[in-house]
Amino acid sequence: MQIAPSILSADFANLQTELDRISNADWAHVDVMDAHFVPNLTLGLPVVESLLKISPIPLDCHLMIEDPDRWAPQYAEAGAQSVTFHIEAAREPVKLARALRAAGARASMAIKPGTDFAPYEELLPELDMVLVMTVEPGFGGQSFMADQMPKVRQVREAVRRHGGEIWVQVDGGVSAKTIEQCAEAGADVFVAGSAVYGADDAAAAVDELRNVAAACQH
Repeated sequence: MQIAPSILSADFANLQTELDRISNADWAHVDVMDAHFVPNLTLGLPVVESLLKISPIPLDCHLMIEDPDRWAPQYAEAGAQSVTFHIEAAREPVKLARALRAAGARASMAIKPGTDFAPYEELLPELDMVLVMTVEPGFGGQSFMADQMPKVRQVREAVRRHGGEIWVQVDGGVSAKTIEQCAEAGADVFVAGSAVYGADDAAAAVDELRNVAAACQH
């Protein structure tokens, strides 16, 4: 059970300090938004390159951008250890996933709440992780969508059928109250923003989330 706090909820003026606050987490989740694929603009490759130099934990870059076929491999080449592209934006997902792996990153596919997973199950052999969005991508602090749990189950069952070490990630509204549902549905990587960075002790919040999720492991 891995916890990936989202720095979208962190203090952007003090990112080094904010990363140190979550040094006990498994990943730092970095939301890259381009104001085209989603209606918000966050940070891009230059900031990620800077974060890679200072982060005590690996970076999990979630690219909510148009044309990931062109841009995503650059994040892997910069040293991001996990790079997630949205299947809704990728033109050649197999080629893209292979390029990410070739550059040394874990290749991950994200699916929005309104996107069906079934047409993309055949991509699993090319992937290291599938991210099921539990909010509409583009903004932090949204409410958790419990109606996405059947999709998490569907992905986990597909992973079992295909075999291989493919992680199932959830992102959006994950907290100590909702993480149990996600873990029971089959998720094993959890992105949490305000639930971690809104806490007085971010590291303690990470531990609590991990413990609650681990208690649900079957």
